Amino acid sequence: MSGFGAKARQFMGWYTPEEVDESTLDFLPEEVEETEVAHITPASNVTPIHREERRSVQQADLSRIVTVRPLNYNDAPAIAEPYRDGVPVIMNLSEVSDKDAQRFIDFAVGLTYGLQGVFERVTDRVFLLSPHSVEVTGDVTGSNRSATSLFGR
Repeated sequence: MSGFGAKARQFMGWYTPEEVDESTLDFLPEEVEETEVAHITPASNVTPIHREERRSVQQADLSRIVTVRPLNYNDAPAIAEPYRDGVPVIMNLSEVSDKDAQRFIDFAVGLTYGLQGVFERVTDRVFLLSPHSVEVTGDVTGSNRSATSLFGR
């Protein structure tokens, strides 16, 4: 048995006894050690670990509502931070381009979905982001319109 392929097969144990080259027998183990099988003891009653629930949104301070009028997409944290703290946010997109407005809407929808809140349209370019703990009542027919049809698309 010569060549790299044959030696690799021998090393991996993929050979038949008639293929064994006598010159390479010194690489084979002379004795095979027997190992003891570990006895596995079944675990006793498993105690569940109480992990801290996902950081819950603080109760909304209804004495405060944040109004944000972003100028570009770099203003997104001004929307997310108060909302994450449980404060309702009014997002006025009247000063941004249609492209940036659509990006803000996508961002706000993801934000409210991720924190289990509600995203509602107030006018064509004004939206309300309400945390889960805030209930908004009133005319809901305007809020059911699709955000994708905002700009006549």
